Amino acid sequence: MLLKSLANSDTSRIVTAILHSGTCVPKPSLPMRLALLVAGTALPLIVFAAVIVFENYQQDRKDASQRVLETVRSIRLVLDAEVQRMTGGLQVLALTGALRNGDFAAFRPIVSGFLEPYGADSVVLVSDRDGRQLFSSITTDAASLPARNNHDIVEKVFATRTPQFSNLFIGAVKNKPIVTVEVPVVRDGKVIYDISFSPPIGIFQDILEKQRPSTDWTISIFDADNVNFARIPNPRETAGKRAAPSLYAEMARKSEATLPTVSLEGVPLITSFARSDLTGWTVAAGIAESSLVGPLWRNLAITSVIGGILLLTGLAFAVRMATTIARGELLHSLLIDELNHRVKNTLAILQAIATQTFRSASKLEREKFEGRLGALAEAHNLLSQEKWRGSELQDVVSRVLQPYLLSNPERMRMLGPTVPLSPRVAVILSMIVHEMATNAAKYGALSNDTGTIALDWEVINEGGQPRLQLIWREAGGPPVTAPVQRGFGSRLIERSTRDQLGGEATVDFLPRGVVYTVICVLED
Repeated sequence: MLLKSLANSDTSRIVTAILHSGTCVPKPSLPMRLALLVAGTALPLIVFAAVIVFENYQQDRKDASQRVLETVRSIRLVLDAEVQRMTGGLQVLALTGALRNGDFAAFRPIVSGFLEPYGADSVVLVSDRDGRQLFSSITTDAASLPARNNHDIVEKVFATRTPQFSNLFIGAVKNKPIVTVEVPVVRDGKVIYDISFSPPIGIFQDILEKQRPSTDWTISIFDADNVNFARIPNPRETAGKRAAPSLYAEMARKSEATLPTVSLEGVPLITSFARSDLTGWTVAAGIAESSLVGPLWRNLAITSVIGGILLLTGLAFAVRMATTIARGELLHSLLIDELNHRVKNTLAILQAIATQTFRSASKLEREKFEGRLGALAEAHNLLSQEKWRGSELQDVVSRVLQPYLLSNPERMRMLGPTVPLSPRVAVILSMIVHEMATNAAKYGALSNDTGTIALDWEVINEGGQPRLQLIWREAGGPPVTAPVQRGFGSRLIERSTRDQLGGEATVDFLPRGVVYTVICVLED
């Protein structure tokens, strides 16, 4: 009977495994689980560090954009101050009596004093409304001088009676690109001359060189038509060229802005520009994107390397720990297998002894003993399957009641929460439930075709210690009468609950059916 029960249990497990083989996912190995744990812990930290690096890059980019704009505004102020100095000097020249009286010979030494700080490449011209040059600082032969070739600005000076600042053009005297500062000469309330000063372009180059923060910056000065006349780097190659298309379009719409652009050399820049209200010229400066992206990639690489080292170190420790645990689990499994083997041998010996002992006993008595032994074997099988870590109450009950439910499982209703049981409690409860089911099959609700059983349980707290309350209710069986003498099964239920589980068990023989109430202490 015992061997048959064990065989049926093994067969049931094999059938269940076959039925679920298509849907069960293999359980990952211990090294894999530990590796996933390490990776699941380390990778988010690496990602978090990378996010912080990227956030720092974004903040650096924002700070760089603000720094570029502040630099542009600073250069514009320096440029305006220099141009105002030139304009102020010309206005002083315009007030001299020699110029207002047309005495150009007397005017020449005064001009020489004005030009001395600017060098030999600077020129002062005086022209009339028609653009005819009346005076030049580079020659005394005024008759041989050509007419002004930027006549539009001369007319503007006479019309507005205010200083004007030219765009880049080819000078008639210098025969090379120049910009000019033009100031009217007024006598008796009328503009009689236009005095023009063309400073060396090098002055503006020097301003940019002094204001340039570092070599990865590109700085330019554009005239009112957005044509470059001073720039670093490559001033010679870029003089006279318009701004890059991305920058030119924005300069045409706004007087100040910050935007990503591409320089004439094809270098990506973060660029800011600001237009001067005094001259109409625009100062633009850009810092190379690479100066910001380079540190980003460097920091990301450092973060990745450090994170990778930490991850590999963690994985190495995980593998080593998994190996140690696996050895322990192997030893544990060997001990469990040895225990299972010894218990099965003991149960087989008990069955053999029982067979010899009960040889002269009735069939009913032998079946009672073998049934109890079978319940013990089923509890042992369940605990063996769980590696003696305990089991869940419903699994224990289902194993014991399985033979009674094969033909009509609807006759049994089980309801209760998930309750984990220790190995000792699981074995004792399996014996108790077996006795209840055996009595029901012989005398109670399971002895006919209409009886039903309701098995309910709950966990209650008494004195801060959890206790299990299990109630077995029968209904629909033969009429119930209280027995004159308590049988071995009832005494087994009561004594096992009291002595082994530290609880109590009661049996009520109600007319509608027997009710068993078992209350026991749950072990941790």
